[in-house]
Amino acid sequence: MKNIRAIVILLVAIAAGIAAVVMANNWLSERAHDVDTVKVVVAARDIQLGTQLLPQMLELVDWPRQSVPPGSFNNIADLLEKPGNIPARVVRFTLQKGEPVLESKLAAVGAKAGLAAIVSEGKRAMTVSVNEIVGVAGFALPGNYVDILLNTQDERARGTDKRVSKIVLEHVLVLAIAQTSKRDETTPRVVSAVTLEVTPEEAEKIDLARSVGTLTLVLRNQMDVKPAETEGARKPALFGDAATALKAETQPAAKPKPVRRTRPPVRRVGERVEVIRGTKRSVERVSGEAAR
Repeated sequence: MKNIRAIVILLVAIAAGIAAVVMANNWLSERAHDVDTVKVVVAARDIQLGTQLLPQMLELVDWPRQSVPPGSFNNIADLLEKPGNIPARVVRFTLQKGEPVLESKLAAVGAKAGLAAIVSEGKRAMTVSVNEIVGVAGFALPGNYVDILLNTQDERARGTDKRVSKIVLEHVLVLAIAQTSKRDETTPRVVSAVTLEVTPEEAEKIDLARSVGTLTLVLRNQMDVKPAETEGARKPALFGDAATALKAETQPAAKPKPVRRTRPPVRRVGERVEVIRGTKRSVERVSGEAAR
């Protein structure tokens, strides 16, 4: 009798639960129909930066009209190849599956796939040779920021040892390592080349720097934009005050003071002068030849 009662109570609880789920589902469906939605283009799968969009990479989903992100698209055809040899749009930032495709995350119209499409306007991509040490042991990955350290000879220094280490560029974006530009990687990779995004002036500076010394990459926090403002490091600074060492090595040498030569006084003819020869003293009159 007790078992039958327990079974009945269990069946009633299961039926009540099923009824509650059905009612909640119906209520949510009705509420969904009440929400004003529009079609928005999203990524149908993960899309890596530098990739040219294809139809199978995109899909349309319903999106609440009031929360549509600025720069979104509501037509897949707007992102694909168009008549007149206008190529499909290229992704400048990695897109995750289900993420809206925004204008701000795409390269300019007409850009072709590849590294060139992800270089910002006014910037240049420049490759720097590195090794395991210079490449921050492989931890400098695409999307990271680095400083560039130069070790060279300081021609202003006066000592025999003129070597100096100085940060010449700061907060430089790493576009690619070796032949990959994926920014979702987290595993360190030892590579022989790192491609950086720099301005034309910075590209000239790097090219000159690597011709006069050795370059080292210094990995920095991506949120840290404060300039270092260092004076550079020299060997004397390793064992003493850096400012004193810099002043001692770069200040110009003191110029010797000029030696003033005095001319003997001009004597007039007939003037008497005292002459001392050894222990003898005499008074003589200046002749014409002595005056000249």
